[in-house]
Parts: sequence; C-alpha cells; structure tokens
Amino acid sequence: MFKKFVLEEQVSGSTQVKSSVARGIKGKLVEQYPAIEDIIDDLIPKKSPLYEIRCKDHVKIYAVNEELLFFQQRDGHFYPTLRLVHKYPNLLPRQRVDKGAIRFVMSGANIMCPGLTSAGAKMEDVDTDTPVGIFAEGKRHALAIGLMKMSTADIRSENAGIGIDGIHYLNDGLWYCLWGLHVFPDVLSYSTAYFDAYVLCVFK
Repeated sequence: MFKKFVLEEQVSGSTQVKSSVARGIKGKLVEQYPAIEDIIDDLIPKKSPLYEIRCKDHVKIYAVNEELLFFQQRDGHFYPTLRLVHKYPNLLPRQRVDKGAIRFVMSGANIMCPGLTSAGAKMEDVDTDTPVGIFAEGKRHALAIGLMKMSTADIRSENAGIGIDGIHYLNDGLWYCLWGLHVFPDVLSYSTAYFDAYVLCVFK
C-alpha cells in the first residue's frame, strides 16, 4: 500500500476531526483492538486535536500531536503504524517469520505460507482478514503490518500460497513519514540517514 508513497505527492488535504467524530473513531479502535482500551486516551487525548490526512487511493491517516498513529483505506480496517507497534508490541496478534523471509518482507513482498510454518517461524492462531504484526526470528521489533489472507489453521494445513498480505513495512513510504511530520502546513522533514541507522540497529 505504501511502497511508493511520498507524503507531499499523495496528500490531498488534512482536517481537524470534530470531537464527536473523534469519539466514534476511538470507539471503533477499541472495538477492533480491545487491548488498546487502557491506552486509547493516552494515544488520542480528549484535549488534543485529531487530524485526518486524506491521501490518494482513498487512504486516510490519523495523527495526534504531529504523530501518525493509524491509517485506513476506504471504510476498511484501522491499522496502527509500525512506530506505534514498536511502542506497543502487543497491540496486534504476532506472526513470526523465519530469518530467510526477512529480506523479502522488508522489500514489500507478501508473506508466503512456508515462511510461517518452517523452523524458526511461529504463528498466533487467528482467522482470515485479521490485521497482524509481522515479527522475525531473532528480532525484537515488528518489521511489517499485514492482513491475514488465510487463517492460521489453513496456512498449516495447506502450506502453499500467500498467507499474509503485506500492508506496511519498514522502509516503505509511510515509515519515512513517521518521523518529523509537521501537520501544519503538511510539510514533511526527515533524515533518511537517521531512519536507515535505526533499521540497521534493529535488524542487522
């Protein structure tokens, strides 16, 4: 979704969300991610404005205090950004790929079933169409956010084809937008060297 995403080119506008709409979004987030209930008011404080950043392809990104928190395409699932998952690693069900899959996931590839069933991989039981965090053997932080294309039961039994669709991954366009965002006036300022150093530190 964000492989060639460049904020300055993709954004069509941003608006402050009305408080009543913000309450509705917070309710939907808690419904989709029950684990977030205890921290939802920390993520989206009542007195801090919530901004909706409208992008091409019907993508909406939600930001508070200049931090990108969640994104959504059309009226589909809300997905947390990777930076948020790095802060709260238990926010999503975890699916761990083996070491051999890391370079493919970080290049934007979908996750194939064999990468989830081989030695070194580990799956948390979930149904199809469930947002998940993609972790890797021997690594501490998530390297991608994905959507289950198959249930874990089907992945184990069939062990072929795409198991998880990749949605957002380290070093994609959205990842670079996660640092140094200025909602006013939709200007992005970042240091790619800083991001690359962070990624190397975590995934070397």
